[in-house]
Amino acid sequence: MKVLITGGVRSGKSFHAESLLLAEPRVTYVAPGPAADVDNDPEWAARIAIHQARRPAHWITVETTDLATAIKDADGAVLVDCLGTWVATTIDELDGWDSVREDWEPVLFERLDAALAAIAAHDATVIAVTNEVGMSVVPERRSGRVFRDLLGTVNQRVAEECEDVLLVVAGRVLKL
Repeated sequence: MKVLITGGVRSGKSFHAESLLLAEPRVTYVAPGPAADVDNDPEWAARIAIHQARRPAHWITVETTDLATAIKDADGAVLVDCLGTWVATTIDELDGWDSVREDWEPVLFERLDAALAAIAAHDATVIAVTNEVGMSVVPERRSGRVFRDLLGTVNQRVAEECEDVLLVVAGRVLKL
């Protein structure tokens, strides 16, 4: 089964994704963002600790932006949390925030294509968590608009690979 779970910040989407995998004997949790500077950001450290405490001890955590390899190498179920972090980190890696979009965007979509192929080929459950974007005001800055547009496209492409797409609002899950 392939599932995309979307929703707003603090909507309960990660908690729901984790709950779907509690009975799985093997789970690879893919954290596709930069390592948090927990020493200098106590609030971020506390958020990470809450997420980690919820996960069973036997889950394996992989911190990488190479989603395709992480999914291919996983034994058992996979949880990617979250695609929004992946998009932002990939734009960082490609120095895209202040560059011409056409210069780096094809690389982002090549990486997405590889991840989608890995999701399709994986023979166990894959759950991807993402942020829902575009339901509010238009971002004032270019970086916000680029992020919103790209994540919206990434979400649509991942949803095409999934049997289920779930929207989490205020801890409530709606099947789309």
